[in-house]
Amino acid sequence: MVVSNASAKLFYTSGQVAIDAEEKIVANDLAGQTREVLLNLIAALNEAGGNLKDIMMLRIYFVNKGDFKNEEIGIVLREFFGTENPPASSWIGVHSLARPEFLIEIEASGVLS
Repeated sequence: MVVSNASAKLFYTSGQVAIDAEEKIVANDLAGQTREVLLNLIAALNEAGGNLKDIMMLRIYFVNKGDFKNEEIGIVLREFFGTENPPASSWIGVHSLARPEFLIEIEASGVLS
């Protein structure tokens, strides 16, 4: 569980996916897409005046075709969040996402400090 004692603004993002500014897919593998999703999330947070440390909860939707290996996502999450006090997260396996190329989509919520 992650608990906030701050009296600040809450934020909620819609699902971030692995597309660039021209709406082109950035990577064809799960690790690469996870990195791009998190970079897009950082950009959204920066616009709101926040950063990754403000995230309290992640909802991770991944395409699960029966061969899912969560270590790919976990490695990238640790690159961005480290191992000390990462945000809480729920991982949800889905049949598909908005476009067939998408392998992962991440929503975030938290408190802007």
